Amino acid sequence: MRILYVIVYPFMSLAVFLFYRKIVSINKPKYRFNRTIYAGNHAASFMDPLVVATNNRSVLYFMTRSDVFTTFSKPFLWAFHMLPIYRQQDGVDTKEKNAEVFQKCTDALAAKKNLLIYPEGLTDDVFIRRLKPIKKGAIRIGFIALEASNWKEKVYVSAIGCNYTYPNAMRSELLISNSDPICLNDYRTEYEANSYQVIADLTDKVEVLMKAQITHIEREEWSEFHEQIMIISGKGMNYLTYDKSFSLELRWKYSQKLANWLNTFSETIPVEIESLKSQLSTYFEQLKNSEILDCDLKAKKDNSYNSFLNLISIIALFPFATLGALHCYLPYRFIKNFVEKKFKRSVFWGSTKMVLGMFILSLFNVPIVAVLTNYLDQPFWIGLIYFVLISMFWLSFVSIKLKINQFVRMSKIKRFNTNELVIMRQELEERILQIVPKF
Repeated sequence: MRILYVIVYPFMSLAVFLFYRKIVSINKPKYRFNRTIYAGNHAASFMDPLVVATNNRSVLYFMTRSDVFTTFSKPFLWAFHMLPIYRQQDGVDTKEKNAEVFQKCTDALAAKKNLLIYPEGLTDDVFIRRLKPIKKGAIRIGFIALEASNWKEKVYVSAIGCNYTYPNAMRSELLISNSDPICLNDYRTEYEANSYQVIADLTDKVEVLMKAQITHIEREEWSEFHEQIMIISGKGMNYLTYDKSFSLELRWKYSQKLANWLNTFSETIPVEIESLKSQLSTYFEQLKNSEILDCDLKAKKDNSYNSFLNLISIIALFPFATLGALHCYLPYRFIKNFVEKKFKRSVFWGSTKMVLGMFILSLFNVPIVAVLTNYLDQPFWIGLIYFVLISMFWLSFVSIKLKINQFVRMSKIKRFNTNELVIMRQELEERILQIVPKF
């Protein structure tokens, strides 16, 4: 491992831990060094490699789009185990350039390292629960490495899926699922007889495995419909409205099964499905026009929001949140404004803010803590502990901000006559129970 990777790893792990309220890993790899090529879905741009690297045990080298490798960034990206992959739109001889990269991948696998590849090649502009068609690069790299070692070492390919409740929302949730690995050595005879066919067949097999690790919606235009059913049922992966009695894993499985059921209606769509889709669209349009969130309406309907307990939580967190604001609010505002102005595609926002936040907040607070420690005549280790606690103070600030926002929204919704919306929601719950299978 390169030294910068080792240094930054614990900081990135902390950043991911702070960003997501809950992270669940299924079938996590057992070994750090095991010559495995991980083929992952590319749902959230830069966030995907960060969460996989910090939660999946294996030491990884990342295949990264070549246009981010500039004169300035190249040394840093190299230190972070990143390797460029060239695409047709990059305007270079991709065959020659990628041959050099494939050799570096071969060297990494020969040294018992692991690769993380995103065979889709692109991230959607907005977050959609689906897998786009994948390319053959992962399988091709694996066989190139095997030929280079004369098939003496085992090389594996494994599918990995990142399932976000919502990737750009701080304190949302994440489930990472790994497939069992495929050993490419088992296909030596077939590969030597017809390499092209074996690469194509294994790519298809990996695509099936990748879809099994995520929620995959075949028809992109049904993504909103799928999300709306999850919201009303409370069983799915929506980050705002969900039944807390269901674990994240159960909600992920419901999301998958719901998508698989919807995927069966690829040609003829039953009338009752179209009717439900229209009713849901009308309901959510009325919520939008009324500036009401479904989670708040449900809380009011179920009488599940306790304003007194919420107020007690705000008061308890206030001292720590104040320290968090003092240490972090100004750089946070700078980062937020810079990222949202610089990056037009919102899919980049969450990960970029998180990474910049880790560096800028550290640079901002190191001299402050050093001066405080010296002024108060405290030993170095006291200052170090306080510096680490700043991240917890910031988490308190984020938590209290979310609680205050909810308090304001619930105060507002109590002044509205929401009887019509409550009735609509109740009818939708009953319709979903009638139409959607009990997964």
